[in-house]
Amino acid sequence: MDEKTIAALKTDALVPAEIAQKFEATGVAKTSMNWAKVIVLGILAGTFIGMGGMMLGLVLSDTTLPFIAQRLIGGLSFCIGLVLVVVAGAELFTGNVLIIMSTLSGKVSWGAFALNLLVIWTTNLIGSLLAVAIVFYANVGAMNGGAVADAFINLAAMKVSIPPAAMFFKAILCNFLVCLAVWMAAAGRTLVDKFVIVLFPISAFVAAGGEHSVANMFFLPMGFFQALAGNATGEAALAAANTIDLAGIAANLGIVTLGNIVGGMILVGCLYWIAFSKKSKKA
Repeated sequence: MDEKTIAALKTDALVPAEIAQKFEATGVAKTSMNWAKVIVLGILAGTFIGMGGMMLGLVLSDTTLPFIAQRLIGGLSFCIGLVLVVVAGAELFTGNVLIIMSTLSGKVSWGAFALNLLVIWTTNLIGSLLAVAIVFYANVGAMNGGAVADAFINLAAMKVSIPPAAMFFKAILCNFLVCLAVWMAAAGRTLVDKFVIVLFPISAFVAAGGEHSVANMFFLPMGFFQALAGNATGEAALAAANTIDLAGIAANLGIVTLGNIVGGMILVGCLYWIAFSKKSKKA
C-alpha cells in the first residue's frame, strides 16, 4: 500500500504542517482553474454568504432578545454561509487571500494571485447582489411585521457610519478569524469535522462586530434597497434609511476589503508560511 493510499485512509485531522502543504497545493489548483469554473464558483460563494446574511437579519429583527443572546444566535445563524462555501464548494475572496502561501513559495506568481483575488472579489459581488435580489423579491423583509426590513436598514446604516480606523480593524479581526476557520476546516477529514470547526471562529467574528467584505456586499445593498423601497417601519429604521448612500457603501467595501486582506493574508497566510512552509523550503 503506497503512502497516498495510507494518508487517504487516516481518520485523524491533519497537523498544522500538513495543512500548510495542503494550502500550497490548493493555491496552485485555484489559480489553474478554467475561468468558467472560477466565475461560477465565485458567484456561488457570494450567494452563499448572502444566505448567511439573510439568517442574521432574521435574528436581529427580534429586539426582545438580550444583547449577548442576539449576538451569539446571530453569529451561529450566519455560519450557514461559510459552511456552504467549505462543504458545497465555492471560491470566497476572504479565504482566497491564503493563496499567498503558494505565492511566497514560488508556486504561484504574484500576477496570478492578484488576478484571482480581483476576479473572485468581482464575482462574489455579483453573487451577493443575486442573493439581495432573491431575498428582496421573496419579501423576507416583511417578516416579523416588517421588523426584518428594519433590521437590514439599521445594520446597513450602522456599517456605513463606523469611523474608518475602526472599520479597518474590525475587518482585520473578521478575516483573521475567517481564515483560521478555513485553515482548521482544511484539517478535517469528514463533513462533521468541517461543520463544527467553522462554527466557533465565524460566530465569534459576527458576535464581536467584525466587518466582512463579502457579507457587506449583501448587507449594504439590502439595507439600501429596503430603504429605497420605503420598507422602514420602526422609528429608528425611518431615521437610519436616510443615512445609507452609494458613497458610504463604496467607502465601506473599500476599507473593509483592505482590512480583510491584512487580517487573512498577513496574520494567517504569511505567518503560517513562515512557521511551516519557509522552514520546509530550506530543508
